[in-house]
Amino acid sequence: MTAHSQIVATRPPVIVIGAGPVGLAAAAHLIARNIPVKLLEAGASVAANVRSWGHVQLFSPWSYNIDKAARALLDKTGWQAPKRSAHPTGADLYEQYLKPLAATPEIAGVTELNARVTGVSRLGFDKMKSAGREHAPFSVMVETQDGQAREELASAVIDTSGTWTQPNPIGSNGLPVPGETAAAKSDPWAIAYGVPDVLGKDAAHYAGRRVLVIGAGHSAANVLLDLAKLTGTEIIWAVRGASLARLFGGGANDKLAARGALGQALETLVKAGGIDLRMHRTVTRIETGDALKVTLATPGGDTQVVEVDRIIAATGQRPDLTMLREIRLDLDPATESPRVLAPMIDPNVHSCGTVRPHGHRELAQPDAGFYIAGIKSYGRAPTFLLATGYEQVRSIVAALAGDMAAADDIQLDLPETGVCSTNLPKAVADTSGDSCGTSSCGTPEPVQVQAPAATACCSKANDANVKAGKPAQPVAANACC
Repeated sequence: MTAHSQIVATRPPVIVIGAGPVGLAAAAHLIARNIPVKLLEAGASVAANVRSWGHVQLFSPWSYNIDKAARALLDKTGWQAPKRSAHPTGADLYEQYLKPLAATPEIAGVTELNARVTGVSRLGFDKMKSAGREHAPFSVMVETQDGQAREELASAVIDTSGTWTQPNPIGSNGLPVPGETAAAKSDPWAIAYGVPDVLGKDAAHYAGRRVLVIGAGHSAANVLLDLAKLTGTEIIWAVRGASLARLFGGGANDKLAARGALGQALETLVKAGGIDLRMHRTVTRIETGDALKVTLATPGGDTQVVEVDRIIAATGQRPDLTMLREIRLDLDPATESPRVLAPMIDPNVHSCGTVRPHGHRELAQPDAGFYIAGIKSYGRAPTFLLATGYEQVRSIVAALAGDMAAADDIQLDLPETGVCSTNLPKAVADTSGDSCGTSSCGTPEPVQVQAPAATACCSKANDANVKAGKPAQPVAANACC
């Protein structure tokens, strides 16, 4: 037997990349099925990304934010679950759930921190080589805190590394605008991407200053409402689209009350004149000096220059695909999500809070045994929900265990937002790049009801199309998942 054959015969573990909520859930499911697993986390603690938005409150109560396999491990330790009806912040999620989960003997024994994955391939095979490829284990390159690199072998890989560390730049074309990179380098507080803690540790950098917020999703809404509570802070809000109905419109019709209330509170603030709202504006240039000079342009080409002290770009995130260069991927060219999943989540098609149940079949890649799960599976699409990720990895792990009945039995009921782009005018629906793209959007409270017979992306015909890898077909303009 050759050395290569011996390696294959020993069946290396499944490697899970990223120890956030979904990565930890994947490890818990693998442990429950007695499948060897290694969990690699680039940060100094589990859920490092969650901790960075710890001040943000989730939309859903605790009763729907905990994975079942993870709960089983915690229950064995005498863990006291948080109050079911309370809405946790990111910090609560970490301290009361993810941190104790990581400390369970089962999870702690398979987790390595400060272990950054820099590349994934097949042992002895670059992307071009095909013959025998499917029999080779995966080769995972890992860089540790001391700068040392090593190779780990895996029988399968589940990438749950997320998108939080890859914020979208400010430019409406997906690129940094002229001066953006220089401004960010000139002052670490000139431009903040995501959701800074403006009422907590970052307050001194925003109180009493003139702040430009860019974006029209839930991340922007959180930032704007917090900035309005600071004394002497002047807020300018630049929005690319011509309407905010998508953000404001859910209201009481949103199945997640906290999410609907967020939009309503922001709408009230805008109507009261607490924010200088600039609609249909894109940033085209940033100049540094005593103040940041930001050029805002209309679709017609008219421009205006505003001077601000700080910029907050709440424009979403995108997946880092660099480490997957040698893996054979089948991704949608627009969303950068798995191609079969893309029609269900593409914000150009719909923006409903619900997505047709999906699992291992939709997430599998041409390199058999490699899966992208969690928020990274959504690529550039917004509003990923934790419950979606938990069900994704449950299905994937069942498939890896050979339990195809369980793998294909996808159980996922997600709430409607109360408004979606399939029933809005085009001007309202077109807010590309401005939606919330983080797991801080929260986990949904499941509703045990059957989906409508004909819905955008969710009809029986489209279910069959999507499962077969075919694009979803258009449906009635007022249909909504």
